[in-house]
Amino acid sequence: MEKVSGILANLACIYPEARTELHFQSPFQLLVATILSAQTTDSQVNKVTPPLFQRYPTPYDLAQADPEEVESLISSVGLYRVKARYLVGASRTLVQEYGGEVPERFEDLITLPGVGRKTAKVVLANAFAVPGMPVDTHVFRVARRLGLSQGTNPKRVEQDLEQIIPRELLVDTHHRLIVHGRSVCRAKNPLCHDCTLSPYCSSFNSAAAK
Repeated sequence: MEKVSGILANLACIYPEARTELHFQSPFQLLVATILSAQTTDSQVNKVTPPLFQRYPTPYDLAQADPEEVESLISSVGLYRVKARYLVGASRTLVQEYGGEVPERFEDLITLPGVGRKTAKVVLANAFAVPGMPVDTHVFRVARRLGLSQGTNPKRVEQDLEQIIPRELLVDTHHRLIVHGRSVCRAKNPLCHDCTLSPYCSSFNSAAAK
């Protein structure tokens, strides 16, 4: 646990204000933005959501939308045709099953079209302050390189991190791992020699020992 404590303290020092970069004003807006964020940058999502929410401000509005009209508003994001169907479908489920409100239970959220484990946990963490560790590509990569998990899929990495990181630090650590993965521990050409986490990093120390 000394290694984990060192990593957490280091991340907190480097990224004290890390938080989601998605813009939202309600759980519904966060749900929509998170569905759109798959294989798309947060900055691009933030460009398309204002006109989308202006046209469809509530789940009731989006539930009645023509998916092709939604496509025209989100065409600059990846997989926009599939995502348009997800958004309309998820909104219909919210209206039909949850009175137009985003549910606060993981088990309910993952029944919505387009919502998997990561999306559900992002919504719970950022809209409802429910501790959890959503695992995106950055969290997955950084956790494995640091040696915090040997999991070969996001669910296993999520489970490993939730076991070793104090519950009250899960959400903040999630955001910090993302920022670190984007800025330093990049998929290609990671900045290992500039990384203050290198003393704790299994990948770096394994390479250095060869």
